[in-house]
Amino acid sequence: MAEIKLDQVNKRFKKNWVVRDFTLTVADKEFVVLVGPSGCGKSTTLRMIAGLEEVTSGEISIGGRVVNHVPPKDRDIAMVFQSYALYPHMNVYKNMAFGLMNRGVPRDEIDRRVKQAAEILGISDLLQRRPAQLSGGQRQRVAMGRAIVRDPQAFLFDEPLSNLDAKLRVQMRAELAKLHERLQSTIVYVTHDQIEAMTLADRIVVMKDGKIMQVGPPLEVYERPANRFVAGFIGSPSMNFLDVRLVEEAGDLWVDGESFRLKVPRHRAPAFRGHVNRPVIFGIRPEDVKERPGDALPEGVEPLRAEVDVREPIGSEVIITATVGSHAFTARISPNVAVRVHDPIDLAVNMNKMHLFDPESEQALNGL
Repeated sequence: MAEIKLDQVNKRFKKNWVVRDFTLTVADKEFVVLVGPSGCGKSTTLRMIAGLEEVTSGEISIGGRVVNHVPPKDRDIAMVFQSYALYPHMNVYKNMAFGLMNRGVPRDEIDRRVKQAAEILGISDLLQRRPAQLSGGQRQRVAMGRAIVRDPQAFLFDEPLSNLDAKLRVQMRAELAKLHERLQSTIVYVTHDQIEAMTLADRIVVMKDGKIMQVGPPLEVYERPANRFVAGFIGSPSMNFLDVRLVEEAGDLWVDGESFRLKVPRHRAPAFRGHVNRPVIFGIRPEDVKERPGDALPEGVEPLRAEVDVREPIGSEVIITATVGSHAFTARISPNVAVRVHDPIDLAVNMNKMHLFDPESEQALNGL
């Protein structure tokens, strides 16, 4: 396996810059996920690594070798696409063996690699079937098997699970995680699904408009987003954002939304004092806004009185949209809380998990 480096990589289609100043090192055996909305440049970046798109400027290296002008077939990588792209007239065995046959690999070596990959993917009993006889999940396994038999330096996955139904996607995510553990392979994986990114990645690269917004381990990106875009994109339901002011009274800092006030925990206040009496964006995740448990609240948890606008039961919990004055936000509450639309509700906001963002730059303010 091999390290992949992208140094100041740019890609332009005519006058449109699709990828800009992209710099990233994917360590040997690391699982890195590029995630972002449609059109952010993540698939184009993957295709440049594969050699399917030319680099406008910058440098890409794989295993210490600069590959900007190396044809895709000579880069020693394997790519799995959103489309399975299986040959319908060939059985599973031949689909997996086809690339090796074209490279002149000896027949006994082909047989060994195909059967080993089939065992890893749990499709040994499907080798004589044709693609039309397979389910979507089985076809995706065959597409992965075709990549595995090549024994490449790195694997590139371009939204491989997007054609599967929800249940199969969950199953295949687990299979991919096990596959990486077993192969100890370098993987660059593209998806627009932030749940896939969070569950699979060693590190996440969040992209927007062709640029890197943040790189880091999933939990770090979730808990310490670098800016409002990352905070809103990672997490479901999305983080709440409220336009407020930061005020100081008797030495304490408060988030002031006019119709409500929430006290900033003292251990976090010093880092925010430079923003007192300024407008800021207050961010809080729905999972950090719960029903009020009683009169006594833990330190750093603030009470909030709101009115329920929308109630969405999803089994183990209820997601509500509530309002306080002109502010609307989402909260997660217990299904045992008997509230209906238009009912008042007492909530508890975990201010230890609060975020503040600058309204102009939308960068996270120091205070984590």
